[in-house]
Amino acid sequence: MKKRVRNVMLSALFLTGSLMMTEQASAAKVGPEEWTEYRMNSENNPVYNSSFDEEIQDVIETNNQIRSTPVIVGNNAYIGNHESGDLYSYNLVEGTMNWEAKAPNWVHSEMIYAEDNLFVGFGNRYFKNETTRGTEESGVLSLDAETGETRWKFETDGEVMPTPAFHDGTVYIVAGDRHLYAVDAESGEEEWNLELGHVMSMSSPTIEDGMLYVGGGTPSPYTFTAVDLEKEEISWQTEFPEAYAGLDDVPPVIYEDSVITTALEGEEDDNPTHMIYAMNTDNGEMKWKDSLGQGEMVKNNKSGAPMIYEDQVFVASPITKSYYAYNAADGEQNWKYDANVSKAPPVAEDGTVYFTDKEGFVYAFDTETYELLGSKELGGVLAPSGPVLMNGNLIVGSQDSNVYALPTSDVRGSSDASFFWTSPLGITLFAATALLAVVLLFILRKRTARKDPRRVGK
Repeated sequence: MKKRVRNVMLSALFLTGSLMMTEQASAAKVGPEEWTEYRMNSENNPVYNSSFDEEIQDVIETNNQIRSTPVIVGNNAYIGNHESGDLYSYNLVEGTMNWEAKAPNWVHSEMIYAEDNLFVGFGNRYFKNETTRGTEESGVLSLDAETGETRWKFETDGEVMPTPAFHDGTVYIVAGDRHLYAVDAESGEEEWNLELGHVMSMSSPTIEDGMLYVGGGTPSPYTFTAVDLEKEEISWQTEFPEAYAGLDDVPPVIYEDSVITTALEGEEDDNPTHMIYAMNTDNGEMKWKDSLGQGEMVKNNKSGAPMIYEDQVFVASPITKSYYAYNAADGEQNWKYDANVSKAPPVAEDGTVYFTDKEGFVYAFDTETYELLGSKELGGVLAPSGPVLMNGNLIVGSQDSNVYALPTSDVRGSSDASFFWTSPLGITLFAATALLAVVLLFILRKRTARKDPRRVGK
């Protein structure tokens, strides 16, 4: 009898444990609980893992181009459209749209998430006058994350195409009117503002240890700025007299005591030189810099954004059409790979880095051997703000108006021929094959001519 009672108790305990494990598994979410700045962190490497173990294979259709990174919080993806300003909340697990809303102008900003609210910038690239970039309405919206209803709107004179940053109850906004604004996240009221003296195009600010870092453009010389948020003042500014594009487009990254960014140097009418720089976070002094090389100018987003992973800086260059890995500490170039035009920061996890490009491809490389592990075609011009990795699922927006979600194993396990033929080996083999075909055709025509009866006696 005692043995039977003990067995019943053990069975009950086992069942209770199983139910608890099932509840915990079902409670696991695709993404994190908050997303407070561009690409989730100061390394520009948005990776999240929990006990969620489902593979997500989905194509989310929207009304217009997607140029910003989809923000993933819980099971929801938050997406903004380029020209139409449409905003979406989409449940990745259920595959259904939660709500749709609309911003007054273009949306290139991510819809960052903090304290159950969303914050998204809006504005366009056109210059209102010589000192202000952005026509029509510009500013930031705060939305209720559950319903999509507008909580408040903060208006600026210039565009807010860079992603705002949330820190300690305040939303920090850099704008095309050369200002940094600090706005109370709850009320939408301005706390303070600071004139930075340079137009901010797409350089989303990075916040680390109470300091905000951002790259600025016109007027020349282009200037990089560090702001002490507690003191509400500029800590230092570093001028780039040779730079004429890109510095104001690139969201910087932080590695230990270095802030790293890129820009274009040279003459505007000639092939620009794509540069990468590392500055000391304390004083802005240059620690190292290097040239990625020269190439043809491209439209928009002219300078690739960097990403930090395991002591390396990974960056794509739209100018040289190549991918790179640098030693983050001393600036030594570890790797270069010829590819297609790419402007987006990559994402990396478990020894694999994933790059995307404007031809619609995503590629996986080993971060130590730099071996190409796989490539897969998705569609359209993939967003210049890059992909994210959530529990083994890669999620990326595209200018074909879709967001693509797929397991990373689908990328590593694929081999796309069209990418192979753009690689150095593919180009060499193509040239060799073409030459062989010409030779064989010449031999065949010569033999045919010898057998031609009309040539007898000649």
